[in-house]
Amino acid sequence: MDMKREKTPTWYFSKFEQRTPPKACNPSDEQMFLAQVLGTCSIFLGLWYLFWRWTDSLNEAALGFSIGLAIAESLAFIGTILFTFNLWRVKDTPWRSAPSRLSEISHQVSKDGDVIVDVFFPTYNEDEELVRLSIQDAKRMRIPDGVDARIHVLDDGNRDIMCKVAKEEGVNYIARDDNIGFKAGNIRNGMAYTEGHLMVIFDADTRPFPAFLERTLGYFRDVDVAWVQTPQWFFDYQAGTPLPVWLERGLYLGVVGRYVGLGVERLVGPIAMNRDVLGNDPTMFYDVILRRRNTYNASFCCGAGSVHRREAIVQQALKRYVTSTLEKSAALADYVPEANLKGLYQDQLSLEIARRTEVMPYLFHVSEDIYTGIYLHADQEKTWKSVYHPEVLSKMLSPQELLSWSIQRFKYAGGTLDISRSDNPLRKKGLSFWQKWMYGATMYSYLAPLWIVPFLLAPIIFFFTGIAPIAAYDGTFYMHLLPFLIVNRLAVMAATWEVPSLRGEQYYLAFFWQNLTAIWEVLCRQPIKFHVTPKTGQTGNNIALVWPQLTIIGASIVGAVYMGWQVFLGIEQHVPAYLVNLFWTFNNCLALSIIVRAAMLRGEGE
Repeated sequence: MDMKREKTPTWYFSKFEQRTPPKACNPSDEQMFLAQVLGTCSIFLGLWYLFWRWTDSLNEAALGFSIGLAIAESLAFIGTILFTFNLWRVKDTPWRSAPSRLSEISHQVSKDGDVIVDVFFPTYNEDEELVRLSIQDAKRMRIPDGVDARIHVLDDGNRDIMCKVAKEEGVNYIARDDNIGFKAGNIRNGMAYTEGHLMVIFDADTRPFPAFLERTLGYFRDVDVAWVQTPQWFFDYQAGTPLPVWLERGLYLGVVGRYVGLGVERLVGPIAMNRDVLGNDPTMFYDVILRRRNTYNASFCCGAGSVHRREAIVQQALKRYVTSTLEKSAALADYVPEANLKGLYQDQLSLEIARRTEVMPYLFHVSEDIYTGIYLHADQEKTWKSVYHPEVLSKMLSPQELLSWSIQRFKYAGGTLDISRSDNPLRKKGLSFWQKWMYGATMYSYLAPLWIVPFLLAPIIFFFTGIAPIAAYDGTFYMHLLPFLIVNRLAVMAATWEVPSLRGEQYYLAFFWQNLTAIWEVLCRQPIKFHVTPKTGQTGNNIALVWPQLTIIGASIVGAVYMGWQVFLGIEQHVPAYLVNLFWTFNNCLALSIIVRAAMLRGEGE
């Protein structure tokens, strides 16, 4: 009997194995032109609205409150401009067939031969049988002629059981005694024991499709391509409940509910309630945001599912090493009082610092992928290119409940903000204008609590005090605001047609507290720690994670009821203002409710 097969666990995601990934959307030229026209109009309408806000709508009776909200609206509008130009064009890099000889991807070849491709699976504490699934799928990848693919398990956990799995699967096992640099250090250690010309980076749970190498290696025929990023696809998202079933059982409407649901679906198509409550579908980010940055050579590296040119990584590491050594030695040499001895001391200091400094191919950082990519894009001696390949070529596991999801998103937010504080791309020489724009847009998006918090609090303040942030909610107000809101929504719809975006928009607002915490930790210079995102459901009550959102929802509802009662009794006369803020509150609570629902979610992995 095969004992290994007998002990193979039954995974929660086994029932999703037959799911197929979404195909990349291909908007027409006419659609993109419409999006550009609408986007341009929305920017001008937004400027018109803000000019009116600052010049003719401030409430002089509550100037501080009014100005505070106007600042928040202005900050949000900057994000709108950044996002609009991110969506401007779709320009994919032409696909090329995989190389069959080393000379086809490098001009610096002394001896031609096969293209060696190292496939890395960095792991720390993930279930070894989960990693086995990834290894097995990697072994099923079709290997193009002239390519020598080698699979390596990089185990930062230094586990005997992981070593055993690697040997059973016939792949290389590399471990180290420490965890310096976390994932970046693990990959650096793997590079020290391998020699591939190209390196594929997967996560422990990344399961590549057979065509992965065939579809990605050809881009490296352009000797300036440093890395290729492919979309990440989480195939274990919550499927949701069909609308007829949800109405029949979830709302206890019985047969009537089922027939109502069937009627609605006949009109608009299938509807799944509570589908992907955690917003794990990354299509909006990969197929729209990151893909369109490819136009500007600004699609950054996201780690898993990427292929890297070793030459580019090593060259950039050596440049950082030399630059850092010279800068440190020069700074220390300034303390030498004798001017004629400064040069001698600096030479000696450079040698000593060089001996004590390690070359770091990937920067030791919680966001090592995007950080290393910034340095490659900014290389002033070599114009390295990045390529985004729009076709999904692998599948991964997503966080199954709010705790795991929060760990992952906090890592994204904190890591990105930490880079903007310590090594801001906007000040980095070598990056083009549009590269700075795109990196800046990503970093600016994590500052969203600076305007989201005022948007959440403004209706509550009005409900309990009767003080409005706008002089009057009259026809002039609607004339300036509604055209901008309507045209902006149409512009986004045209630019992202057929791409699901609702969950992303809801979490953009609902995640305000976690983003605010990340901003605070970065400002306090707290180190953003690397936590491995759990791959299965975690036990425990996640309601404690959403107390700020629950507080806002509760205060909003109580405030709306309180002022509603005042209006009913005729005590409060601001009926138009009350209706506007009531609608505003409904929108806020609807978005915040998604993260509350996620806190109560029992993940597929439990």
